[in-house]
Amino acid sequence: MNVLVTGSAGHLGEALMRLLERSDHQATGLDRLASEFTSRVGDLADRAFVAHAVRGCDAILHTATLHKPHVATHPKRAFVDTNITGTLNLLEEALAQGCQSLIFTSTTSTFGHALVPAPGQPAAWITEDVRPIPKNIYGVTKTAAEDLCELFQRRHGLPVLILKTSRFFPEADDNAATRSAFEDLNAKVNELLYRRLDVEDAARAHLLALERAPTIRFGRYILSATSPFTPDDVADLRTDPASVLRRYVDFEDEYARRGWRLFDSIDRVYVNQKARSELGWEPKHTFGFALEQLRRGRSPFSDLMQQIGSKGYHPGESFEGEPFPVD
Repeated sequence: MNVLVTGSAGHLGEALMRLLERSDHQATGLDRLASEFTSRVGDLADRAFVAHAVRGCDAILHTATLHKPHVATHPKRAFVDTNITGTLNLLEEALAQGCQSLIFTSTTSTFGHALVPAPGQPAAWITEDVRPIPKNIYGVTKTAAEDLCELFQRRHGLPVLILKTSRFFPEADDNAATRSAFEDLNAKVNELLYRRLDVEDAARAHLLALERAPTIRFGRYILSATSPFTPDDVADLRTDPASVLRRYVDFEDEYARRGWRLFDSIDRVYVNQKARSELGWEPKHTFGFALEQLRRGRSPFSDLMQQIGSKGYHPGESFEGEPFPVD
């Protein structure tokens, strides 16, 4: 299968290119930025460029996007051009040129205000049935792009699967309070309990979606490391997550040895059950796996994540005291 990977210079795009190189598929990388894994450099808002890039492709893995880190540095029109117009161009060319499927990488950020319950309320249990309430232009444009994907599937029959990824970037946390209170690895391992994903697991889910799309035809799937928690835990997670975790995992000795601690509160849990059931996906890099790796003196994250490394989101720019400016 000839597969076009958009966003091939990014974290997930590079992960997909690396995995596809080891497979029976032929992969072409597309991005606005040149990279080792990018052979087509251009703008998805340019319909002629997209038409040329899609020619001969059997399927599209569409990871290219403007992200949350760009909200404070890019105009809203740029988000519309890349995230909406770019997606529309790909859908129209996929349909016109007979592509078998398109896999769209979306984000759990689309849930927005639905992710943070009011004070005193239980943690939010986030499944695909939760209604998105975007809180910035990133969330708005990704939600609109999801709706375009659904429209093209329903009106034209193009198989499209939407994968809503939780955070998988290796960069420092965007929250200054978290950065000051927690060692970076401590924070990231904590997040595997409810809102983080290893990039290798994310990439493998996309390859499974590629296989299943012609049969499933349409679906939205949350991708996040499998949480040990259940809906019965949501009240206690908001006030004392350590007491909840003790019911499931013996974590305290390793955390004490490292001088680590859990967050004081967990406000949401991303539920990946639908992706596991319908895509046959089983993320490897869970909190339990990470804890065992730490006990053995190993990295809790994949070799692939370490090979890709940190890319940043603003090439050639730096921001005093921040990994990127936060709007």
